[in-house]
Amino acid sequence: MNSREVRERFLSFFEERGHRRVPSSPLIPAQDPTLLFTNAGMVQFKDVFTGRESREYSRATSSQKCVRAGGKHNDLDNVGYTGRHHTFFEMLGNFSFGDYFKEDAIRFAWELLTDREKGYGLEPERLWATVFLSDDDAAKIWERYLPAERILRFGEVENFWAMGETGPCGPCSEIHYFRGSDLSQNVPALVNGPGDETVEIWNLVFMQFERDAYGKLEPLPRPSVDTGAGLERIAAVLQGVGNNFDTDLLRPSIGEIERISGRSYLGAMADEDAPFRVVADHARSVTMLMADGVMPASEGRGYVLRRIIRRATRYARQLGIEEPVLHALAPGVIASFAGVHFAPAEADLAVERIGPPLRAEELRFARTLSAGEALVSEEIERLRRSGERTLPGDVLFRLYDTHGIPVDVIEEIARDEGLQVDRQGFEAAMEGQRVRSRATAKFDAADVSVYDRLDLPARQSEFRGYPEHDFVSLDGARIVGLVKDGSPSPRLAAGETGEAVLDRTVFYPEGGGQVADVGSWTWPEGEAEVLHVWKPRPDTIAHRVRVTRGALERGTAVNMRVPEWVRRRTQANHTGTHLVHAALRKVLGAGARQMGSLVAPDRLRFDYATPAPPTPEQIAEIESLVNQEILRDREVTKSNLPMEEARRRGADMFFWDKYSDSVRVVEVPGFSIELCGGCHVPRTGEIGAFKIVSDKSLAAGVRRLEAVTSLGAVDLLRADEEALNRLAAVAQAPRETLLERWEEREERLKGLEREVASLKMKLASGGGGGEEPSEVIEGVSVVTRLVEGLTVPELRNLSDTLRSRLAGGGVVLVGTAAAGKTSVVISVTPELQDRVPASRIASVVGKALGGSGGGKPDLAQAGGKREELLREGLRAGKEAVGEILAGARAAALEA
Repeated sequence: MNSREVRERFLSFFEERGHRRVPSSPLIPAQDPTLLFTNAGMVQFKDVFTGRESREYSRATSSQKCVRAGGKHNDLDNVGYTGRHHTFFEMLGNFSFGDYFKEDAIRFAWELLTDREKGYGLEPERLWATVFLSDDDAAKIWERYLPAERILRFGEVENFWAMGETGPCGPCSEIHYFRGSDLSQNVPALVNGPGDETVEIWNLVFMQFERDAYGKLEPLPRPSVDTGAGLERIAAVLQGVGNNFDTDLLRPSIGEIERISGRSYLGAMADEDAPFRVVADHARSVTMLMADGVMPASEGRGYVLRRIIRRATRYARQLGIEEPVLHALAPGVIASFAGVHFAPAEADLAVERIGPPLRAEELRFARTLSAGEALVSEEIERLRRSGERTLPGDVLFRLYDTHGIPVDVIEEIARDEGLQVDRQGFEAAMEGQRVRSRATAKFDAADVSVYDRLDLPARQSEFRGYPEHDFVSLDGARIVGLVKDGSPSPRLAAGETGEAVLDRTVFYPEGGGQVADVGSWTWPEGEAEVLHVWKPRPDTIAHRVRVTRGALERGTAVNMRVPEWVRRRTQANHTGTHLVHAALRKVLGAGARQMGSLVAPDRLRFDYATPAPPTPEQIAEIESLVNQEILRDREVTKSNLPMEEARRRGADMFFWDKYSDSVRVVEVPGFSIELCGGCHVPRTGEIGAFKIVSDKSLAAGVRRLEAVTSLGAVDLLRADEEALNRLAAVAQAPRETLLERWEEREERLKGLEREVASLKMKLASGGGGGEEPSEVIEGVSVVTRLVEGLTVPELRNLSDTLRSRLAGGGVVLVGTAAAGKTSVVISVTPELQDRVPASRIASVVGKALGGSGGGKPDLAQAGGKREELLREGLRAGKEAVGEILAGARAAALEA
């Protein structure tokens, strides 16, 4: 049974039993900062399990794409060395939201696994079930299907599951499969034991408790079921192979790696095959992450992606592959998921979108690896000069973290040079980074748990910001909950700041790229400023307010005011964002894809992926298309539609947004259609004008466009006009001739600069030709010169000039000091470069200057930050020439 059949049989089985087939959610969890990546099938149903969201169905099934390569769930280092760990995998699951519970969950699992017609037809004698120590209910149900000796009990680590420190949780029951050839070896010790002969294939989670902050468990009113079965593991069992890498999910990629490398894959988990497995696995995770909008970066999700790419590149080199390999494997990965996670039309676009930035990242790291030896060698040379014999942990971490040089590469170079490596210090630096990362990335549940304790009414936080043409005020909104200093509060007094929840609001909560509204509230006894608005949970809008007069209490009715032009300008920018997205795709092709946006009153920012940067002509065309739509003054329609209908109409939707079964569709007929909950103009004409301010690169294959609309465009026009008028006044020329006048002055300035440089050089070198006065040290002419006002390039030119005047050969040292910096350039004539290399002299001069120095045998440079040491540096350089020559003479005599 191939993997497509395995997946389809699972989903069809549960569809026939009343489950809604739900598409996989993206790998970036929607509005969930607790997770780097989607790592389980239940992630998209998290709010359903907690009761914060309702669906029109109570049973669901899905094949969820997952990544475990960062944060708490991280299998990265195991990949390639076991037959069952992956960075990317698919989790098959069935879910009950307060519908069936343990009995049906176990029955469904047993039927699917053992039924030979509608299921997988596995041999019952190879199956084991594990249950939580105290879960007698699950054990008794399993006794209907398995003998008691094949029902094992384990503790909390193996058989109890929770969504977090608090919240829904419960015991789980795992199903394990023995895949050995000798059934007499099918023993209990292999369940949750060593090796891969008995492997877990399915986990049934019974969410029946709510855990509070004190660890107390209370029964849930509607117990639910969350299951997860690894597609890769089930495929391996059904295809009769000993590990996941020999299935049809990964073997095609391994075959392509064989072709590219010219090497053969031995199979059967041979140790020497680990690089094949690593590259094949990482090709899937990299491709699928980038398809969902993650791009290589220096932090967060992008940094994890970059680590996976770099790890694959290192292992590819072990196979002799020097060229980008993930880029070559990506089309095959996407083709394997066509019709599953990609619509056929999307597959080609995904290849086009992923290929260029992925290849660029691979090439960049390949160059880093090639340059790594030089960087490490420089650090080693510095250590040797200071007498150290151990590469410090912080230096090791910097080479690894900043330059991306693998630790094992650094250790190998250091070992060849006879140095030790402070691995303990490196691990300490790594842990420090992890702590900082957790501090910035981890979501603090306490920040929002307070809203669970507010006892809010069922009807609250109704958003009254639609229709957008009637947005500026709302009277009589009532306070239903207050928070002060992170705790529920009955009141906020004058001068105090806190959060307020109301029964209804016209203030837009930050989301979908649009910034939150700010404004004011008034009531008969008081006033407050609204500083920020956000959604701490899907059904609650919180307002951060500062009371300026009177007091706010639960039940207070307030009159709301959003400043008219704050919202009007925000709406113009939001609709402008939709228009620019459509224009980008029309001009650059369907491969151009939104990666993020910011909609504020003063500007809009639009991040997008594109295979190649747009030309100036394309930018002008994009700008023109948007302005044409504005001048057509089309109606901007907003309608609530079923998700499937929105998909059929071709509405754009994005990985970072969370959508329910009913969605809001914003459309500029014939030009743009997107899912969006933000605020928009009623007609495009209200945008006024659209002007692109900048378009620049953010990362390989990702760019950022910034633009203004409405009064922002007027402000820009006024500022540009004022600047032109000032320039025209300074140039004493009409505005239309400014460019010509500027070019004339630039040419005159360059001529004057050349003349000044020539005069400075003549002055510094002492005028015309002739042999340069020098001091003879150990039979070699040495010229030293201290000059003022020269740049480093001019210093090098002076050095060349003085060296050319040394008829019998010699050494030249010239130095200058300015703005707290010193620079010395050392040059040596060709016949002396082997005996007195300039780089050795520069090293001595650098120390004397309190800095460093280095270079080549013929030309080198040293520098420092203390001007008063310049003469000492030149003197040290002369002495170094004598010592080097004396040492060479003594060595020759001994020989």
